[in-house]
Amino acid sequence: MPAMSLNLVPHIEWVGDAATGHLRLLDQTRLPRETVHLDCRSVQAVWDAIKVLAVRGAPAIGVAAAYGCVIAAQGAGDARDRLARGGDHLATSRPTAVNLFWAIERMKRVRPATPEALLAEARAIHAEDAAMCLAIGEHGLPLLKLAIERTGGRGSGHGSGQGAVLTHCNAGALATGGIGTATAPMYLAHQRGLSFKVFADETRPLLQGARLTAYELQAAGIDVTLICDSMAAQVMREGKVAMIIVGADRIAANGDAANKIGTYSLAIAAKHHGVPFYVAAPHSTFDLTLPDGSGIPIEERAAAEITEGFGQRTAPVGVKTYSPAFDVTPAALITALITDRGVIEPVTTVNVRAIIGT
Repeated sequence: MPAMSLNLVPHIEWVGDAATGHLRLLDQTRLPRETVHLDCRSVQAVWDAIKVLAVRGAPAIGVAAAYGCVIAAQGAGDARDRLARGGDHLATSRPTAVNLFWAIERMKRVRPATPEALLAEARAIHAEDAAMCLAIGEHGLPLLKLAIERTGGRGSGHGSGQGAVLTHCNAGALATGGIGTATAPMYLAHQRGLSFKVFADETRPLLQGARLTAYELQAAGIDVTLICDSMAAQVMREGKVAMIIVGADRIAANGDAANKIGTYSLAIAAKHHGVPFYVAAPHSTFDLTLPDGSGIPIEERAAAEITEGFGQRTAPVGVKTYSPAFDVTPAALITALITDRGVIEPVTTVNVRAIIGT
């Protein structure tokens, strides 16, 4: 991670030794009102934390699952069997985020399957994610600079000034082991003195943009303005957006990208208004077994997240709901994919395989 202060409390950390230690997670469902940590001492506790979004964001889910595999191997008996069973259970927590499966399969290949060896591998996954975030930032920074320069100061985050970057949900430091994916170019730009503003979509229904992205960008000293999801097209129409950067939970071989619900409509609006639309993700988020996004599993969340989010009922009792957590943005709507291995532009199967591999 570059030398910068994000003013954030640790959100994923291992406490103690390999044989008896545990995973400590920042409960992101409680932000920004209060700072509460969860001490996960069992595989089920890690599963629960992933399921209820106490830890969320594809890269962070992968890191948490890797540490969960260490917990699975603790204790007496056949560690490899416990690892296999624990890993399989963790894999059922969130179906869309491919980093979860990537990390678990990597942990299952560790030999010997001792807690010490597994903890070393989990820490390696954590450190590599931080390095991938930094690489994404370095590859995305020139695109951010170009977009801001292209606006010539026409647009602004709120009032006069330089063009703004718009982002959706939270693909920031809280969603990864480093400085984020979509936010990585922003943090590097801020560190290096580039003047820019950010619009953060509120991100209904769980408000990750309001609760998390606005929280961490403001803590880092970045000029951020919060808007409702339904305001994004109007803000683009007013010429205030220089570019859009979002994260991803799974990217197919042709570049179709699954991300938090609302991303697809944002991409359509960006196409109409001529705003560059970028997806930032590490190579571990690509699923090259899927030729296109039609095969990406889409998680459906509980009705209560729509009807009584955060404990306050906002809909009639008994009303029907449909709550997909993600949507898939077609590659044709994506200007480029910003990865730790380089920028993929135009977004095609051939170009994805050339950068990501096979």
